Amino acid sequence: MHDDVYQMYLEEVKRIPACTPEEEQTLPGRAQAGDQMARKRLLEGMLHYTIELAGKYKNRGLAAGDLVQETNMAMLLALNDYTGGDLRGQVRDLASARIEAALELQKQEKRAGEEIAARVNVLKDISKMMADELGREATVEELAEKMKMTVEDIKDIMKVTLDAMSVSPDAGF
Repeated sequence: MHDDVYQMYLEEVKRIPACTPEEEQTLPGRAQAGDQMARKRLLEGMLHYTIELAGKYKNRGLAAGDLVQETNMAMLLALNDYTGGDLRGQVRDLASARIEAALELQKQEKRAGEEIAARVNVLKDISKMMADELGREATVEELAEKMKMTVEDIKDIMKVTLDAMSVSPDAGF
């Protein structure tokens, strides 16, 4: 469905004439002066450029729709802060900064998810080992001591495991 919405968006944008170089020179100043028609024309006419910009970041980890959203937001911000000069350059610079930040956030989230998964696996292994040794399930306190973690950390890991199980398609709702 996500790709369908993106394709519909691209089809809609194709129907809008791109800004001419002359419009790109005159409309930003008029928009900044409060001309809402100039602002609307500029925002719509520059959509072709924002899609082109987004395309330069394909295959780097963000969905095409997210890339276009970031470049469109950059366009809005550039226009709101426009003080003269090359609007395309300002949009490009803002889009680049926004996309790089989104890519970095995605990497951090992935690393955090991998770290949590590793902790869950270690806890599971140690819990099984301790159950075999003790002949019963280990307490949270015993697990915390064995893993050199706090009881709260162990409870957090257990909560993540339970949360994951509750949304699993195999959970049998």
